[in-house]
Amino acid sequence: MSDHAQKSIRTPLGRVRALGSAHHGTGHFWRQRLTAVANVPLTIAAIVIIMSILGRNHAAVVQILGSTLVAITLLLFIVSCVYHMWLGMQVIIEDYVHDEIAKLVSLMANTFFSFAVGLAAVFAILKLSFGL
Repeated sequence: MSDHAQKSIRTPLGRVRALGSAHHGTGHFWRQRLTAVANVPLTIAAIVIIMSILGRNHAAVVQILGSTLVAITLLLFIVSCVYHMWLGMQVIIEDYVHDEIAKLVSLMANTFFSFAVGLAAVFAILKLSFGL
């Protein structure tokens, strides 16, 4: 049979889905872009918050970080950045680690590390915002 006789009747979207090494490239791509866009205003807000507490005494820092708006902004910043980091590292590992066992171990380490960093940062923000 010639190449023309073996044409697929699937739509272009149907042909794109389930392609790639991890078989979930499109959704992964959009989640990474969504977190990247969300990180722009969240990073600016986090920088403004951090600059506002520089040089202040402990009581002033606790008061600023005790604000609900500040705490929620920082929590969104941490969660979005950690999720974006996890997604990015997952792509790098899937693309550049070719040994299956090393890939599995690296993906697990990426997940555990990202979770640990996120949990520690969220705990710190909650502790500061509640003044514990």
